[in-house]
Amino acid sequence: MDGRPIGLWGCDVRFPGRGFFRPRRTSTPPEAPAEPVTGATVTLAAPSARHVGKARPSGHDEPVTHTVTTDALVAAVRALRAEINRVQLPLHIDGATHARRELAAVRAQLDDYLVPRLTHVDAPVLAVVGGSTGSGKSTLVNSLACSLVSRAGVLRPTTRAPVLVHHPEEAFWFVGSRILPGLTRDRTGDPDHQDPSSIRLVAADALPQGVALIDAPDIDSVVESNRDLARQLLSAADLWLFVTSASRYADAVPWSFLHQAAERGTSVAIVLDRVPAEALVAVRDHLSGMLATEGLRSVPIFSLTESPLGEGGMLPERQLEPLRDWLTTLATDSRAKNVVVRRTLSGALDALDVHVHALADASSAQVQTVEQLQAIVQSSYGEATRRVQEEAADGSLLRGEVLARWQEYVGAGDLVRSFEAAVGRLRDRVTTALGGRPAPTAELGVALQEGLHQLILAHAEAAALQVSRRWSSVPGGEDIVTDHPDLDRLPADLPAHVTELIQQWRTDILDLVRAEGKDRRTTARVLSFGVNGVGVVLMLAVFSHTVGVSGAELGIAGGSALLAQKILEAIFGDQAVRELTTEAHQRLLERVSALYAREQDRILAALTTIDLATDTPERLLKAAAAVKAQR
Repeated sequence: MDGRPIGLWGCDVRFPGRGFFRPRRTSTPPEAPAEPVTGATVTLAAPSARHVGKARPSGHDEPVTHTVTTDALVAAVRALRAEINRVQLPLHIDGATHARRELAAVRAQLDDYLVPRLTHVDAPVLAVVGGSTGSGKSTLVNSLACSLVSRAGVLRPTTRAPVLVHHPEEAFWFVGSRILPGLTRDRTGDPDHQDPSSIRLVAADALPQGVALIDAPDIDSVVESNRDLARQLLSAADLWLFVTSASRYADAVPWSFLHQAAERGTSVAIVLDRVPAEALVAVRDHLSGMLATEGLRSVPIFSLTESPLGEGGMLPERQLEPLRDWLTTLATDSRAKNVVVRRTLSGALDALDVHVHALADASSAQVQTVEQLQAIVQSSYGEATRRVQEEAADGSLLRGEVLARWQEYVGAGDLVRSFEAAVGRLRDRVTTALGGRPAPTAELGVALQEGLHQLILAHAEAAALQVSRRWSSVPGGEDIVTDHPDLDRLPADLPAHVTELIQQWRTDILDLVRAEGKDRRTTARVLSFGVNGVGVVLMLAVFSHTVGVSGAELGIAGGSALLAQKILEAIFGDQAVRELTTEAHQRLLERVSALYAREQDRILAALTTIDLATDTPERLLKAAAAVKAQR
């Protein structure tokens, strides 16, 4: 040999400068190419008769692409992609961080691999060269391309931006956004260009048509963005060309990726680099056993023993021949290509179904959290309404100023001591009132309305505080409370709205009194007693409808209730009084419920800023089922 590596692809290496030399390698017998198939192959639908064309730059024939499956599957996958795009996970609940990463990975898998591969099954096989730091990925890619396409060196990480190497006649497959649409295209050819947001395209005559290589960043890079990019590139590949060394083939990080490959059914080949000749058999046997344990028994292994690099830092061609032969067969043999593409594609679709179900669960958890927060609001204000309903009827309001004014009204300051005497005096005062001398009721009415005003506001405030406290205890809810610090504060205009509510209810009561006293005899009694006076007494009767207080207050409230009842019965009769009291109480509750409903809406408005569609889980599962049905 004359020092120029020769082989199936016949590289003539003439690089200026000094190469990077390693200890001498010894040649190993060529290995027979192995088919990268493990386990059962999932059969997709038969190719349709349709051909999908891909525009090429001027001067190129238009490629003809046979779809690997029916138009219906392509449409179903695109529809699923549209549903995936609608998924939002805004709440910081348990598992949300992982779900967001999974969502990004699923979107990338669809955009970078599934949609383009299903649409263009005849596109070149994309083999991503991945591995650990310093495993020799860039050196391998340079050697296969017979050109310095990716910078190799001792500084780590060396590869920070991916490099895609393709045959010159197949540039049209990669210059656009068919694959990896999130990365811009760099066609400068400068191996020192390291922009992680771009992918550098390099044409190499040494590569056969039908296969392209990507030199990926290290999967165990100290830079997180490099690791993330490596994962994205591996997910976009038809084939993982995993490079490892004799000293690092058992490392945990590479095996986590190989484990994922086994789970997904991704086609994999292993390049075992820098193996001491004397340890070759032992290392290969151990690696083969580890692969078998992971379900990767049939993965081909290509060994490169320790030997000096040639001119330009290239691997000896004689060691690359088995790998070159295998890649060339993959590029030119339609059956071999279909095995790799179909296997990886089927595995990706299987994994997609699993991930979509997981995303549906994550989205459902978000929806359930929002529903839980909504339920807290509804239960808090429902409790507030119930409390107002009870306390506006159990005599709770007949205290303090109200009680004093009522005693003045009926002249019953000694009610507690002598209830029977009070009833007698009541009869006298009713007779006097019906004789045309109405009793003063303004002060009593004001006291009743003020008590009701305080009651409604107190329970509104309690409900708002309860919502804020309970939301803060729900994962995802504490952020909303932080973002809306006014949730537990009553609006400045709420007291005015309560005053308006009470005035409207007072109008309701007066309307009921007028309507009930429409016959001539009752009208005379009402007019004699005064409409406002009767209304105030009816209001008090509503507030003591059930009389639920205890102790001394029971006697006071009970006596007050009976006195009010007797006054009203003297005017309307007992049956009419029961109906009037019930109707007045119901109208009060309706108005309070409407007021609290507005308060609920105020608080629930904080949830409207959450971009979350409640039907997302169902739509995701339906779209995933449609994809499964078309396979």
